Amino acid sequence: MTPDILAALEQAKREKRPVVLATRLPSGEQCLLPDSSAADALNEAARRALDRDESGTVRIDGADWFLHAHNPPLRLIVVGAVHIAQALVPFAVPCGFAVTVVDPRRSFASDERFPGVEISTAWPDEAMETFAPDSRTAVVTLTHDPKLDDPALDRALHSQAFYIGALGSRRTHAARLKRLRDLGHGDDALSRIKGPVGLNIEAVTAPEIALSIMAEIVGVRRNAPLPPKASL
Repeated sequence: MTPDILAALEQAKREKRPVVLATRLPSGEQCLLPDSSAADALNEAARRALDRDESGTVRIDGADWFLHAHNPPLRLIVVGAVHIAQALVPFAVPCGFAVTVVDPRRSFASDERFPGVEISTAWPDEAMETFAPDSRTAVVTLTHDPKLDDPALDRALHSQAFYIGALGSRRTHAARLKRLRDLGHGDDALSRIKGPVGLNIEAVTAPEIALSIMAEIVGVRRNAPLPPKASL
């Protein structure tokens, strides 16, 4: 690896920017992808490698390339240290997500309730500024309290978070969208919010709701077609 390639790779990691280190076989020629100067087919193969978090060899235009995917870590920021959050964490961790639970209510956000999980007792807007959601981050708000959920959603909509979900009925969500419009968010931005959060599986209990949320997050991440929301 040349010093220039190494420096560019390290910069991408610092910027939490997904890149692929492509090595031509057997010559050892290397480049970082996607790159506008590379062949379209090679860039497309790199995007697939990033989407799937998979490294491997591909054949492009008669040449073999080893594509090494370098993705930032998957993260899940959960606003609201509630029962659903307690059920959601055990689903998220085995799926490869580093979880942070945000709740300024210290009686809720405790190590006893969330063992082994990063906890922030900052106000959600401050926490979101600190954790800076990127394209590998999912954000879920669960408190039902506009004073906590709305600032988190506001910051999430200004980020590159690949998934934004908010707990609540359709009526609750409609009121939420109106408040966020008043903060200056347009329809295109607001359409990013999955609300009511989770897949429509008629979930009732906290574990069932957590399951529906995690399934929706995985579906969005994998670009899977998702079923329509239920009418409430």
